[in-house]
Amino acid sequence: MLKERIAGLLDQRRPGHSLPRDFYVDDEIFRADMQAVFETDWIFACNVVEIPRPGDYLTLKVGDNPVVVLRDREGGIAAFHNSCRHRGSLICQKERGRANRLVCPYHQWVYELDGSLINARQMPEDFDRAAHGLVPVHVEVICGMVYICLADEPPSLARFRAGVTPYIAPHMPDRTKVAFTSTIVEEANWKLVIENNRECYHCAGNHPELLVTLVEFALPDDPLVKAQFQGLMDRSAARWDGLGLPHKPAEGGVEFRCIRLPFNEGCLSFTMDGKPACNKLLADFTEPDLGSVRMFRVPNNWNHFLSDHILHFRVLPLSANRTEVRTTWLVHEDAVEGVDYDLRRLTEVWLATNDEDRQVVEENQKGILSPAYEPGPYSAIQEEGVIQFVDWYCDVMANRLAPEPAMAAE
Repeated sequence: MLKERIAGLLDQRRPGHSLPRDFYVDDEIFRADMQAVFETDWIFACNVVEIPRPGDYLTLKVGDNPVVVLRDREGGIAAFHNSCRHRGSLICQKERGRANRLVCPYHQWVYELDGSLINARQMPEDFDRAAHGLVPVHVEVICGMVYICLADEPPSLARFRAGVTPYIAPHMPDRTKVAFTSTIVEEANWKLVIENNRECYHCAGNHPELLVTLVEFALPDDPLVKAQFQGLMDRSAARWDGLGLPHKPAEGGVEFRCIRLPFNEGCLSFTMDGKPACNKLLADFTEPDLGSVRMFRVPNNWNHFLSDHILHFRVLPLSANRTEVRTTWLVHEDAVEGVDYDLRRLTEVWLATNDEDRQVVEENQKGILSPAYEPGPYSAIQEEGVIQFVDWYCDVMANRLAPEPAMAAE
């Protein structure tokens, strides 16, 4: 059985090494990933400013689960399974849109924005509309980030909320707007996409645009913090302390990471010259040199919160060897394109970096198919984040897919 097979593969795993091949290529294990991870954990869906008005909606697919996230009439955020209670047709069939009510295109059943069924044409008089509302999905909003959970009983987000809010709230994400969104499909397993994100071991050989501004160390006590970086970190920390902005690593364990780190000396933003990408700073900031709050949460998002813009990255698995990566750039709600920011300049670093990451993970996927592949050792210096992610994944799979105990013979 699959559970026993996964348990056997986990038993074979060598700590500090990449996973056995089947975890990256096998269709059955991919379906187990969706069940144990993406249908059980909280999943980053979008930012609230992507659906600013009542009736605005956004759709996504979590495995086989189509979901619609919307702004209700009271201004709150709700989410529902995007499946009509009549015969199951998709209701919202576009990636995003706006509707006064949700109308199924198939047979025109009509739902209120709270999910209640308000009209079902030509059904009998005793038909119970109240019993046929849309099936809700759990929603939590944290610093403008919308998380959804498909599980009947979702895990707690209290620790995450408490840990990241002091870092992110000063950037006032609710006072931003979407400047640009990019969605690409990477021909690789979702875990390879996340592993690649959790290290910068590959940056020097693959990301010339990113390294114009990004410092490669991940923590203030990282061995990569050489003398010049230590001085930069010390000066930045003193400035942020004066502004009341937290910067030391949050206590996120293996669930999340949140820290404020500087850019390279003289750099203020992710641009090719290091100067701000948007001249209208976020929130009420007057100081442009705020570095970047780097936030990552398992299993599917990483983010950067700067003085002048915000970046959200969302990962959704499509199959064992295909993964969707969606990037959203947010700027101040009053920023004017062509006046306060140039769209090409705002996006060029991460558009290039995303494409470079796509290439490296796709080549990684191809190489894992080789008969010569066997799990290789991670660098404890450069790939600590990868080790943490893989350990988390293996623990999740071991605990949530544990084989059923054998029945005792009577």
